Amino acid sequence: MSANVVVETLAEGVLQIRLNRPERMNALDLATSQSLHEALKNAVAANTRVLLIRGTGKAFCAGADLKERRGMDAAQRAAHNAAINAFIQALASAPMPTIAVINGFALGGGCEVALACDLRLAASDAMIGLTETRVGAIPGAGATQRLPRQIGSALALELMLTGEPITAIRAAEMGLLNAAVPAALLDERARALAAVVASRSPLGLQEIKRLVYAGFDLPLREGLQREREGLLRVLASNDYAEGLAAFAERRPPRFSGE
Repeated sequence: MSANVVVETLAEGVLQIRLNRPERMNALDLATSQSLHEALKNAVAANTRVLLIRGTGKAFCAGADLKERRGMDAAQRAAHNAAINAFIQALASAPMPTIAVINGFALGGGCEVALACDLRLAASDAMIGLTETRVGAIPGAGATQRLPRQIGSALALELMLTGEPITAIRAAEMGLLNAAVPAALLDERARALAAVVASRSPLGLQEIKRLVYAGFDLPLREGLQREREGLLRVLASNDYAEGLAAFAERRPPRFSGE
């Protein structure tokens, strides 16, 4: 794995993948994209309960590394984009809850990394945007599909058509972020949120994720039926039995994910 990606254990069951190219604003070159994908696979294999994504320095991620891409031919550019997409799609499909900790600029593909996470916290002075139209491109790692589902088509089109970044405070008002917090408190807030989520049943969290994302593409009646099926699986689980026992005994539950 490249030194451009750092994996940190923040607490039991809580991992953070940190992009570590501060001199390039954590831009996604080919090697970094592949290393991110590898780190994510390892996190899933380790049964991580909550995964955080963060950047080093003044940026979360400035998107695709355009300096590297300028020297590529069309086939190499497509392969570069495919590597970015492979990581982002794997992040979106990860079974555990994921949190984007947006410490600074999240532009282009960096914004798309954040959109692939389940929850997004940002420093209030961070800038977020889909800037591809500034260089004659379009968002190509999920934003044209994920952003309208998150904030509606009119606001999503405004961000994509203008290519203009917005403040984290404005992004929170749009519903793009769960919260914008003072930069000095960002990591504290992110770790506190991760701790709460990690204390819940992994089985239940994964079931919730499956139901919510699958439900976007289903009629309400079918979505409700799937919810019922998911609930029956959870009610028969060891985690639910443990939750009931802990409630009766007035103690914190010790969930196993089974």
